[in-house]
Amino acid sequence: MFGKETLSRIQEEQKRWEETTVKKTIAKAPERYEKFYTGSNIEVERLYTPLDVQNTDYIKDLGFPGEYPFTRGIQPTMYRGRFWTMRQYAGFGTAEESNERYKYLLSQGQTGLSVAFDLPTQIGYDSDHPFAQGEVGKVGVAIDSLEDMEILFNGIPLDQVSTSMTINAPASILLAMYIAVAEKQGISSDKLSGTIQNDILKEYIARGTYIFPPEPSMRLITNIFEFCSKHVPKWNTISISGYHIREAGATAVQEVAFTLANGIAYVEAAIKAGLDVDEFAPRLSFFFNAHNDLLEEVAKFRAARRLWAKIMKERFNAKDPRSMMLRFHTQTAGSTLTAQQPDNNIVRVTLQALAAVLGGTQSLHTNSRDEALALPTEDSVRIALRTQQIIAYESGVTETIDPLAGSYYIEYLTDTIEKKAMEYIQKIDELGGSPKAIEKGYMQQEIQDSAYRYQQEIESGRRIVVGVNKFQIEEEPPKNLLKVNPEVEKVQRRKLENLRARRDNIAVKNALSILEEKAKTSENLMPYILDCVRTYATLGEICDTLRKVFGEYKATVTF
Repeated sequence: MFGKETLSRIQEEQKRWEETTVKKTIAKAPERYEKFYTGSNIEVERLYTPLDVQNTDYIKDLGFPGEYPFTRGIQPTMYRGRFWTMRQYAGFGTAEESNERYKYLLSQGQTGLSVAFDLPTQIGYDSDHPFAQGEVGKVGVAIDSLEDMEILFNGIPLDQVSTSMTINAPASILLAMYIAVAEKQGISSDKLSGTIQNDILKEYIARGTYIFPPEPSMRLITNIFEFCSKHVPKWNTISISGYHIREAGATAVQEVAFTLANGIAYVEAAIKAGLDVDEFAPRLSFFFNAHNDLLEEVAKFRAARRLWAKIMKERFNAKDPRSMMLRFHTQTAGSTLTAQQPDNNIVRVTLQALAAVLGGTQSLHTNSRDEALALPTEDSVRIALRTQQIIAYESGVTETIDPLAGSYYIEYLTDTIEKKAMEYIQKIDELGGSPKAIEKGYMQQEIQDSAYRYQQEIESGRRIVVGVNKFQIEEEPPKNLLKVNPEVEKVQRRKLENLRARRDNIAVKNALSILEEKAKTSENLMPYILDCVRTYATLGEICDTLRKVFGEYKATVTF
C-alpha cells in the first residue's frame, strides 16, 4: 500500500514521536495500564500506522463488496439498497400469546420473525412429559403439534414474511410443521423463506440441547439440505452458530474459529452424502454474537467473511460465488446484560448493534434491557427494535459500504483475527475435524479457559462492568417484569389430550411406523417426517420414534 521509502520515513518519525512527545506525556500522566488487550487477548498498541498493514494487498485481501473475498460485504450496494432484516427473537407461553407478540412486532416495523421455543420443544418432549414439568412456555413458546404451529402463525401469511426458527435437534420436525402450515394457507413450499438453526455440533460444544448421537444427527442435517434444495429453495437450511459458543465464554477469535470449523464439518458431511457443494452451499448461513469491544467485533465479522470465502474456494473448490459468501444473522450479547441498573443495557445493546451493522450483518436481533431479569416486556422490546431503526435511519453509518475499512487498526485486527482463527482450525483438523475435537473436549476446554480468564478480570477489577464492579448504586427491586402464566402447562396438557382424542390415531400410528422403518435405512427422512406431522403426530411422538432407532446422546467428555 505504501512504498519502501515512505514506510521507512514513517518508522523513523514514529520512533521520534515515541521518544519525545509520548515519553514526556507519560512522565506527567502514566497510561492506565502497562499493556492493553482486546477481549481475545490480542495486545493493542498505542498507535497503528501503515507499518502494521504493510503486507495488505487491497485487491487480494479487501477487494470490493459483492466480490471475492467479500471482506467488505457480500452485496455490491449493501445497506444503500436495503437495510438488514430487523428480526426480534420472540416466543413465550402458548402459541396464542406468541402469535399476539409477533403481530405486535410486525405492526411496529419488524421485517422478519424469529421464533424462540421452550426447553421441552428444543429437546423433543411434549408438554405432558414428566421431563417437561415446570419448563413449559418458560424460555420460549410451547409447540407440541401442527395444531400449535397453525395457531402460532394464524393471520400471518407465510409467503410474505421471513421466519427464523432457533431449533436444532428436532429442526426437521419444526421445519415440516412450518411447511404443513403453509400448505394449509395455500402456499407452496418453494415460496417460503427463512432459516432453521439446525446446528447440532455447537449443542455438543456449548449449549446442550441435543437428542441423538452425532452420526444420526448429521444425517438429519444433510437430509434437510437435500430436501430443501429441491422443495424449499429459498430456505436457509442451517445457521451455523457462533452465538452460543461466545455466550459460553469464547473469545471473538474462538467464535470465528469454532464456528467455521463446524461449518467445514457440515460441508464435508453433505459432500459425503453425495451432494454437490454448489447445490447446497449457497443456502448455508451463519449466526454470530455482537459483544462490547466495538472495533474487535467489526474486525471479527470482516475476518470471518474473508476466511470462509477462502475455505470454500480453496478447500472445497466451490465455483459459484454464492457458495463463498458468509451470510450471517447477529444477536447482541445476552451474557453482557446486567441485572444491576438494567437501563445501562440499552447503551450496551446500541454499541453491539452498531458493531454488527458496521461489520455488514444481513439480519439483526437486539436484546431488551430487562433480559437479565426476565422475558422482555413490550416496552423493552419496542426500545430494542427502535435501536435498530435509529441506527438504520438516523446514524448515517449505512450510507457508505464498510465505512471503517482502511483504518490501520481495523485492518490489523481483521488480519490478526483471521490468522489466529486459522491456527485454531488447523489444530482442529489435526484432531480429526470438529466432531472428533468435540469428542476429545478440545473446544469445550478452550472455551472454559477463556471464560475463567474473563471472570477473573472482572473480579480483579481489570475489566470494568459499569454498575457491577464499579459505579454501583442502591436500587429498588425491579417492577413490571413479564411473568409466564403458570397455567400454561395445564393449558398445553389439555390441548394435547383433546388433540389425541380428535385426530385419526390409526393414521398417526401408520405414519410413525413407516418413519421408524425408514430411519433404519439410508433414505432421506424429511418426506416421512412431513407425513407424520400432517397426521398431527406430536413432536414428542416423532422424536421418540427416532430415539428407538438412533438412541440418545450422553455426554462422556473428560477434559
